Amino acid sequence: MSTSDLGPFLKARRGQVQPDDVGLPGHTPRRVTGLRREEVALLAGVSVDYYARLEQGRERKPSPSVLNAIASALCLDTDQREHLFRLADLAPTALTAVSATPPQSLLDLLDAWPATPAMIIDRQLDVLAHNALAGALYSDFDRIDNLARMTFLDLAGTSFYAHWDRAAESCVANLRLALGHVDSADAVRRLVVELSAASAAFRHLWAQHDVRGKTHDSKTFRHRDVGDLVLDYHAFDVKGSPGRQLIVYQAAPGTPSAEKLQLLASLHATPPATPAT
Repeated sequence: MSTSDLGPFLKARRGQVQPDDVGLPGHTPRRVTGLRREEVALLAGVSVDYYARLEQGRERKPSPSVLNAIASALCLDTDQREHLFRLADLAPTALTAVSATPPQSLLDLLDAWPATPAMIIDRQLDVLAHNALAGALYSDFDRIDNLARMTFLDLAGTSFYAHWDRAAESCVANLRLALGHVDSADAVRRLVVELSAASAAFRHLWAQHDVRGKTHDSKTFRHRDVGDLVLDYHAFDVKGSPGRQLIVYQAAPGTPSAEKLQLLASLHATPPATPAT
């Protein structure tokens, strides 16, 4: 096999995927069967021009992360994904199964910090678990389910984040990074379709192709019960759970935000750490 076979394979597979298969509207008139090039590009997180060059044989060295994203966009099964990688002279990245529910030891750790908001998230920003104070911190939202969905689709998002533009950019950059991981690409693709359909702001940011993960930063939250809180956060990778991160928020000691965080804790009940539903 050679990379000259890559384009025809992509074109053939694109013709066999229906819009309904990937959550796209299928009632509009189409000149081609299957997906359009621009739809595959959107789902895979690449430019239309780049994807067109792949199909036309003008781009022959795609990265593993791009191939994983395209494989997910085209709904390739394991054999087809491996074939795609072989056509590009690359070895496929193995899928790693990770339980969606954090282990009890992590939930116990969250509960051990009653004065510190803490949560567990995955690559696509799903909130897998949070402790009571994190629940209180995000109580302005209808649901604590996915940080990107909360930022772009929940009406509370624009008022809760004092610097919404920064929060939105960070979410999109995180999703871009997650799209390059085979274990999260499918979930990210579905989330991108959902957010693109509902938010022009998301579509604009997604087109910028910024890539960035969570590490450490400071955020200002505007909570309806206690007002503005300036909190630092740290993100820690969870050993043994690829793609999982522990996010911990903290107010500088002796500051008004530290006092407001204590007030927030006193205003809300303290049930044990809650796996996301």
